[in-house]
Amino acid sequence: MTSPAGRADLASFTDYAAAVTAAVSAAGAYYGDGSTPLGDDDYDALVRAIEAWEQQHPDEVHPDSPTGKVAGGAAVGDVPHSVPMLSLENVFSDEELTHWAAGLERRLGRPVDGWCVEPKLDGLAVAARYQQGRLVQMLTRGDGLAGEDITHAADAVLGLPARLAEPLDVELRGEVLLTGDQFEAANEIRTAHGATPFAHPRSGAAGTLRAKDRPYRVELTFFAYGAVGFGDLGHSALLEALAALGANTAASTDAAPLRCASVEQVRQRIEEITAMRGSLPFGIDGVVVKADSAQDQQQAGSGSRAPRWAVARKLAAQHQVTRLLDVEWNVGRTGIIAPRAVLEPVVIDGVTVTYATLHNPADITRRDLMIGDLCFVLRAGDVIPRVEAPLADQRTGAEKPIVFPEVCPRCGDSIDASEQRWRCVRGRGCQAVASILYAAGRDQLDIEGLGRTRAVQLVDAGLVADMADLFTLDKARLLTLERMGEVSADNLLAAIETARGAALNRVFCALGVRGTGRTMSRRISAHFGSMAAIRAADAETLAAVDGIGTEKARMVVAELTELAPVLDKLIAAGVGTTVTEPAAAPAAVGEGEETGPLASKGVVVTGAMTGPLATLSRNEMNELIERAGGKASGSVSKRTALLVAGEKAGSKRAKAEELGIQILTPEEFADLVADYLP
Repeated sequence: MTSPAGRADLASFTDYAAAVTAAVSAAGAYYGDGSTPLGDDDYDALVRAIEAWEQQHPDEVHPDSPTGKVAGGAAVGDVPHSVPMLSLENVFSDEELTHWAAGLERRLGRPVDGWCVEPKLDGLAVAARYQQGRLVQMLTRGDGLAGEDITHAADAVLGLPARLAEPLDVELRGEVLLTGDQFEAANEIRTAHGATPFAHPRSGAAGTLRAKDRPYRVELTFFAYGAVGFGDLGHSALLEALAALGANTAASTDAAPLRCASVEQVRQRIEEITAMRGSLPFGIDGVVVKADSAQDQQQAGSGSRAPRWAVARKLAAQHQVTRLLDVEWNVGRTGIIAPRAVLEPVVIDGVTVTYATLHNPADITRRDLMIGDLCFVLRAGDVIPRVEAPLADQRTGAEKPIVFPEVCPRCGDSIDASEQRWRCVRGRGCQAVASILYAAGRDQLDIEGLGRTRAVQLVDAGLVADMADLFTLDKARLLTLERMGEVSADNLLAAIETARGAALNRVFCALGVRGTGRTMSRRISAHFGSMAAIRAADAETLAAVDGIGTEKARMVVAELTELAPVLDKLIAAGVGTTVTEPAAAPAAVGEGEETGPLASKGVVVTGAMTGPLATLSRNEMNELIERAGGKASGSVSKRTALLVAGEKAGSKRAKAEELGIQILTPEEFADLVADYLP
């Protein structure tokens, strides 16, 4: 936002009044239907500028100012709350958090008896009233004193039980939101019924909770974070009690509430939750820090807007609003034609974003995007930014339809549009260089000396059309390439010869079969034992491989059919004959028992490896785990038996400690699997 909204300070009363108007308008949209032309960071900066002006000019405070009001003074309701439903004060840095915590301890006159740290969910706060354990009413927060009755939507809210495990008179308080999967499903349902897609998960949740008499059902999820009429329990104990009653809480997620003894531990937990932000199934816009004990909460009390014993440590926004300037169409190494959004530059989570993914043409149509639209853009952690949906009500009439390509934008050949992801009819042949570079990568064939320049030469000279052709090269033909001397030719041929003996899983992975990756390539290779057996496999046979399933098996078979000429050339050239070692086979001493020091244990690796493991890539670590009888995984869960924690292990280590999972250093793990090290 330009003018006063975009500045850190306000120069005059005119600027101040304009900022108040902008903030009230944005809050009205945000707490109304969840839409807003301002991102979280912009709104927070605007309110802080308003607060700074009011501190300097206390006699000129505008009556509509959002400061000191629940929901910025924008939300309304007509059903009184039993107890005021307050907002939270915000802090925006570790320094501000430390200052706030010190202020609370000064107020108490003693140290706080523990802190509870949990994610700040980006949804709508609601109150759910129960009588004799039966849900009788659900309200929005409104202005904190009264809310809107949305009981009609309660049956679509997962995690909010219609009956509690005990017949209590109690009011649960929590957040209702759309998870990522629910948001995508909601937009598919809305599009099928001719409705405009939701622009943002929060706007979808707000619109869904308020809507009546829709011809379709949209599911949401409830996360309880408090209660009224439940006795004087500390916060951690209260969350456990709510879960025991059958209510969903954040304890069911990787970012589960955690009790911390010191502010330093609080800051560490905030860092851990921030690090896992992009992998959570829902949006968060901060981390909530609360005094955990009931005594501390009661003694600290509450103000008119917020409790004094809790604060929200706001995080940099992952959603921002910017303009869609154009759409580019790029061709990937398998021939997939992928649209890419060209955006008016916008800073999201500290990174300037100018491009974002649009998935496929069907996704563009479903989201009803047009060139020139203002749209929400999401950047979750290190994930590639994506365009979510347009702000359709902000359109001026100058927007233009997105033009889809009629031929392959790279080679000009025809497009196969039979699936959602369009593809050049030449498939991998359209991007032979990209396919060969992928095959030669470290975690595939690891062919040293085969970089982009050399791959382009090989393809342009007609010496190589696919990865199998690499194994037909000879010195005489290589020497015909520009700047290719005898030493370089000998080195490249030696690297290719070494790759000929690569394990089957690496050769299969080098093919870049859609629906498979490094882990699945190991499983497929260990299951079938040879390239010829993989070549002959049908969908039913492939579905028997752990983790594939029927649908993916059909896709893999289709890919193998397309790659049949390449597979035949690899088999004829004797490439990939080194058998992939499966996880340790069943031992004869007892049915179901397995050999190997890991014996079917789920193992997760995190952080930087040291000692004997320092030179191994993450893919090589996973191979080591499976050779030793284990099952490699990327996330910590109750099924994880062992965590290998290197330097800067972060949130996965904290999760493992919480679940009581065994944790080993890289050196300890190397000793455990010494017989299986490469």
